Amino acid sequence: MALESINHIIREFEIDKPEMRRIMRAFSLEMKAGLEKGGKSSLKMLPTYVRKPTGEESGIFFALDLGGTNFRILEIELKEKGRAKILKAMNFKLPNRCITGDGRELFLYIAGCLKKFLYRYEISNEVCLGFTFSFPIDQTAIDEGRLLNWTKGFGLKGVIGKDVVQLLKEALAKRGLGNVEILALLNDTVGTLVARSYKDPDCRIGIILGTGTNACYSEKLLNIKKLKGRVSKGEDMIINIEWGNFNKLALTRYDRKLDKLSANPGEQILEKMVSGKYLGEVLRLILNGLVQKKFLFLNLGSTNLDVPDLFKAEHISDIENDVSRDLEKTKGTLKSLGIRSSTERDRHIIKRICAAISRRASRVSASCTASIIKEMDPNLSKAHTIAVDGTLYEKHPRFSKNMETAFREIFGKKASRVKMALTKDGSGIGAAIVAAIVERDKIEKV
Repeated sequence: MALESINHIIREFEIDKPEMRRIMRAFSLEMKAGLEKGGKSSLKMLPTYVRKPTGEESGIFFALDLGGTNFRILEIELKEKGRAKILKAMNFKLPNRCITGDGRELFLYIAGCLKKFLYRYEISNEVCLGFTFSFPIDQTAIDEGRLLNWTKGFGLKGVIGKDVVQLLKEALAKRGLGNVEILALLNDTVGTLVARSYKDPDCRIGIILGTGTNACYSEKLLNIKKLKGRVSKGEDMIINIEWGNFNKLALTRYDRKLDKLSANPGEQILEKMVSGKYLGEVLRLILNGLVQKKFLFLNLGSTNLDVPDLFKAEHISDIENDVSRDLEKTKGTLKSLGIRSSTERDRHIIKRICAAISRRASRVSASCTASIIKEMDPNLSKAHTIAVDGTLYEKHPRFSKNMETAFREIFGKKASRVKMALTKDGSGIGAAIVAAIVERDKIEKV
């Protein structure tokens, strides 16, 4: 009975080839609807007013990189031919008042950090920078964008609906930083695409697979019916898909329970299946159900499995990566989480469930990515590099391989034309590159 129930759970998380095809079709329809003016779609399909670089951008530019609770300031030298070098960097951890307090505190803090950076490195000349702000933004220009909603646990007051560049400019003025010019606004996903495409012209897609998840791609201007505001030049523009909200996915009973218990029920459905923020919670809900049915941890009177967010994505990675005898490393992982005793049978069951959860996440990600590729290149006649960043993709032992396997199932022999490339520091380097593109455009207009 126990084995039958566990096998049933594993099957619930399977994404076979027909299901991947269905996801692709649904994602494609949502993309098209999201590009229409007034179109109803679970995908925001936000114009970014950013285009791909040529690879010949050069000069010294700065980046403010706000991806979440960590904030970075970078000075970057672009040397043409796709060469970028980080010259200086400082990392900061946002205090709680900059996460859930008054929005002005966040921008004053960012400006204060920049002032410290410039003072430490004795920089007094003009500073041209790109601002990576990794939250959903409605942009009307390369340097204008209003916050649509907070994500990642942020809840600052007085920012939603406001132009975040203007808020930062006001904070810079209060800090006495008149030598700073904000040339561009973008998010981490766009930065990842731009950073990779600076040295690889085949890169047209950027994906974040970490605590959160998102994707962007290069779209023809003619297809962006909702476009408003000024476009400097070019025939293409990068679209920020905000794919975490894609909702045409089959939910298991555990997905429905997680969604109901979340802070945003009915929203961010793909993110709750794919991102590192939620994978561990899916595992906890499954294991807790098995314990209640007395299929798991029979030697324990109680466990910590009723504690929300007990498991993290890194625990899933560690368990799947465990090749030790009798899965002793997994035993240690469970002990560290307050599960004091486990049998070898328990540990093998948990490893199977972890593999099912992460494999589903990788195949959903691959299906949606394949849909983007098909939209850009229906016959897959070109080579496509996908720039990827994020700890889930980087550190999980099989996530990238599972995506590659899914691409082979979808594209057959043509899957060899699809390449994924881990792109570290893309959000920072990409911001500097976009600033360089804007600066060059300004010079060419004169």
